[in-house]
Amino acid sequence: MADILLGITGGAAAFKAVTLVSILRKSGHTVNTILTGAATEFITTTQISAVSGMPCYTDLFSKESTAFIPHISLTDNIDLMVIAPSTAHFIARAALGFGDDLLTAAFLACDSPVVIAPAMNTRMWNNPAVQSNVNILSSRGINFAGPVSGQLACGTTGFGRFMEAADIADICFEILKNGEVE
Repeated sequence: MADILLGITGGAAAFKAVTLVSILRKSGHTVNTILTGAATEFITTTQISAVSGMPCYTDLFSKESTAFIPHISLTDNIDLMVIAPSTAHFIARAALGFGDDLLTAAFLACDSPVVIAPAMNTRMWNNPAVQSNVNILSSRGINFAGPVSGQLACGTTGFGRFMEAADIADICFEILKNGEVE
């Protein structure tokens, strides 16, 4: 079974990450999680920890021990990193190599396959800056899961909807299978 690190960014689809964690864990995988500050406005660390069975991390610097460096420790020996949902903000920060919070620092320290599952308004998704950042990350080997077309949190319908958790999980399972980690 695989060790997966799941990063959750702030956005209306953040609550759907709980289902993704549940699917991955029920499939026998270990799932550690990172919530960005904005994600904690939508879901709680307690909620994610209850589903994952593991502590949920939010801070770049551990308060428990100076020996524990979360962005390094959490990426040591993982088989896959997933950012779901991913905001346009995270995509831009990842494309530019920012590492000033736990999730972006972990992303930079990760040497395993990465899946990013975007979720945002259609106009945001179609913005040339977002598309440029997606192209940059794709050219670096980052896998994208969605987005798909459908009803958005803002009430409109269009491309930018968070892919269903089961479909994201299937993409993760395929990547793990191709890496011969099951």
